[in-house]
Amino acid sequence: MELTWFIRLRIAAAFAVGALLIGVLAWPIVAGQTPFDPVALGRQGISLGGAMTLAVLAFVSGFIGYFVSWPYGRHIGPIAAPAGLTIWAFRSGSMANLIKENSSVEQQLQLFAVLRFEPIFWLAIVAVGFAGALAADKLVRRDKQTEKKMDHKSKANNYLNAAIGFIGSVLVAQWLIKILVQDYAHADSQLGSVTAQPVVAQIAFGVCVAFGAAAFGAKKLLNLSPAWTIIATAFVTPYLLMTYAKKTVLAYLTEYLPPVFFANSAVAVLPVQIVAFGTLGAIAGYWLGVRYSHWREHEKP
Repeated sequence: MELTWFIRLRIAAAFAVGALLIGVLAWPIVAGQTPFDPVALGRQGISLGGAMTLAVLAFVSGFIGYFVSWPYGRHIGPIAAPAGLTIWAFRSGSMANLIKENSSVEQQLQLFAVLRFEPIFWLAIVAVGFAGALAADKLVRRDKQTEKKMDHKSKANNYLNAAIGFIGSVLVAQWLIKILVQDYAHADSQLGSVTAQPVVAQIAFGVCVAFGAAAFGAKKLLNLSPAWTIIATAFVTPYLLMTYAKKTVLAYLTEYLPPVFFANSAVAVLPVQIVAFGTLGAIAGYWLGVRYSHWREHEKP
């Protein structure tokens, strides 16, 4: 699928649907009292009613996103829900603000224990958005026989390939995030170096590129869909926190450094930012892989 202006307009339309329904209309569900409050369930929590409302809006955004991006709704519509979450990711306060509110080591350990599981919630919202687009596709396309055969042929991925793609995506993404999501850093005798809280634009760039590269590799090497890389977005945060947010590390940071410094800048990325930016990056990386394969087969001299 070549990225023509026709397709770009439909991508923008699907993005706008998610930005409006989730990014704007659903913002009060997670909004804090000040613009500096981070979007983190470990901080403000979310009511059952709020979670259900968000799930409904995610489904509707995927459903509408399918039609506004017609005839490419099956491929473009699913971006609506993660697009809405990216608005929250940009509007959110930082992880540093969250650490300031939890100044003791015990509070931080409790906080990170909750944050380890938070990405699963955001991934579920993304999945509901994908389900909305799939429901619209099934409503429109009644004869799926030929398409199923094509899908079966293109998805010649066994469980081993899926496992390799998933694990590889987690490892590649977390490694690239540590490299690309950077801010001011200085040497430290105890930890080697510490890094300041990155700005959200740097986080968006680093996370998108990291998961984009992982999805591109999964497509090229294993012919996998972006689904396994998107699922991996929920497991990068636990991996990073278990590696760089240990009790001894937190005790040292709390005693000797301001709360804007981290043992690794990747820890400063909120779960909603990992899932939102990572999902869009994975989708973009997958289609870049598709386009690259097409170029190699038909256009390369």
